[in-house]
Amino acid sequence: MSNQTFPQLLSRRRDLTFKKFSYKGVDLDTLLDIPTDDLVKLFPACPYSKKHHRCVHNGKTFNQIEIKPEMIVHYLAEFSISYKPVKHGRPGQGATHSSRFIPLK
Repeated sequence: MSNQTFPQLLSRRRDLTFKKFSYKGVDLDTLLDIPTDDLVKLFPACPYSKKHHRCVHNGKTFNQIEIKPEMIVHYLAEFSISYKPVKHGRPGQGATHSSRFIPLK
């Protein structure tokens, strides 16, 4: 560790500057105090009034996806499944007799 005493470390910590958070030049404290109507004017997005559809390629075909507000921070490819989900059931074509499950009576 260092050779500094606790009061020296404490005074050094007080001298550090902390990052001030702001959005479009408005401080965080001001953002918390302003009314909601003024706050909404700062944000560039408007509420969705109609449905937005986009086609996303999954590697084989294009899937049509409806974009919802909660999907904004994600990649569109996350909502276009690129594999066929496995359905476990009876053995299909190519299954051998020894690999089939035969229940005991």
